[in-house]
Amino acid sequence: MDVFAEVTAVVDRLRAHLGESLQSHDAPAVIAALGEDALITVMRDLAGATRIFESLRTTAAGVVASQSTREHGHSGFAQKRGHRTPVTLVQEITGSTRGEASKQVRAGTALLEATIGTTPSGVAPGGVAPGGVAPGGVDAAPGGVDAAPGAPAATPVAAPRPWHWPADEALLGGRVSTAVHDAIVQGLGAPVEGGDEAWMLAAQRLVDEASARTVEELAKSARTIRDMLDPEGAGRRFDERFERRALRTWRDEYGQLRASITFDDDGGAWVTAILDAALRPRRNGPRFVDSEEAARAAELAADPRSNDQLAYDLLIDTLRAGALADTAQVFGTRQAGVRVVVTAEALAGTGVDPSGELGSAGIGLVEDGGTAIPAWLAAQRACDVGTDEFTVDAAGNPLFVGRSARLFTPKQKAALAIRDGGCRWPSCDRPASYCEAHHCVHWARDGLTNVDVGILLCRFHHMQLHHGGWFITRAGDDFLLGNADGRDPVPMPPRGHLQYFFGGIDPPREDFAPPPRPDPRHPVVE
Repeated sequence: MDVFAEVTAVVDRLRAHLGESLQSHDAPAVIAALGEDALITVMRDLAGATRIFESLRTTAAGVVASQSTREHGHSGFAQKRGHRTPVTLVQEITGSTRGEASKQVRAGTALLEATIGTTPSGVAPGGVAPGGVAPGGVDAAPGGVDAAPGAPAATPVAAPRPWHWPADEALLGGRVSTAVHDAIVQGLGAPVEGGDEAWMLAAQRLVDEASARTVEELAKSARTIRDMLDPEGAGRRFDERFERRALRTWRDEYGQLRASITFDDDGGAWVTAILDAALRPRRNGPRFVDSEEAARAAELAADPRSNDQLAYDLLIDTLRAGALADTAQVFGTRQAGVRVVVTAEALAGTGVDPSGELGSAGIGLVEDGGTAIPAWLAAQRACDVGTDEFTVDAAGNPLFVGRSARLFTPKQKAALAIRDGGCRWPSCDRPASYCEAHHCVHWARDGLTNVDVGILLCRFHHMQLHHGGWFITRAGDDFLLGNADGRDPVPMPPRGHLQYFFGGIDPPREDFAPPPRPDPRHPVVE
């Protein structure tokens, strides 16, 4: 990509919308007067230009870091300017937070590694590493000695790309931001020995998914994929988080008792399920509920307490009641619980064989959020509360589940939650427990209530779909979001960590196929 040609093209397009001589103090009024289509175009152009400049700024931050290492001592680039670390120098120059400056330094360091290699220790700023290229493009012979005149030029050998190259390339090309790059690279972490190829493929998949996911969801998917690729490391990290669990209380200046809690994975998932089960009506939970729960939801919606106060009162009530709590009184008809998704193979491999050998390490996923947990914990839960079995294909599509009632059954909704992991609307991060099941082929147009033509949408996006002229079609394993105004359909990809989770499952039988794409341009209310 020609950086300056691209920026010039963006500036020309902005001039066409904003005028030839836009003054900064006039910008709010000029932009406010734009039509909807022009406003979207301007915002996209500005975002694209910002990513281009951001990639250059991030690269510069990486150069600052490479010239400010411990080996440079007080002669380092940042140290000569009165800074202990390159992060604080970048923070001062950019006016960003320390966290943002750290991301720029990390991403910039990765870019240098991917393109020119990390500056070796002992090489002064501006110097040439053995076998490197001097300023001005003059090659240095091996060992740093100039090649003899007339000697044949050495054939350059391209260094292998690092595993994070897909994210680096996307950042350099202005396709992703520094925040997205950092979420992918830091989330995946360093590969295990011999794992570079698998990590590179994972990075590419996450880059491809970036346009349909928030930064937070990408980071979560990256961490979960890392745990799938490295189940032994996943168990170790689970144990480390378990060791960090803590509850601390103290009195503040008003004499009021305060608390800070660090949850382990299992405890955190349980507490989240408790709060979600009780507060879902206040957080735009599903509307298709029975009359008893609908009445409780209306009562909760009218409650004058804030959500924080309700959460506190719920916690105190739960602690006070303990094992004798009337769960229906506390939680309503939708009971609290943590659903864990695990393959039968991983579950079967958690035991000890007759020789005394432990089974292979495996992982399961918490249904809401996709947090990876050791398979042995899933086996413990299965021993306690039992299991529900679902047959799925390699894309996570449930088979042999439900048929043609008007509403999706609880088991069908559970199957959709396993496949979708939450709302499938692009960039939405609502978990499965906050979603409603949508008929892609509308019931009023003879659509069946089958899981292969169902999809999870949160309450907001489900209403947006029906009231905003949107429709969802299916092509193979893919769902597409379209609009009656003729805009190009938008892909609704499954979450990256779920694609990995189901990737090793055998494909479906040959006679299984999704239904043909329906004619979607009929504003029929489901």
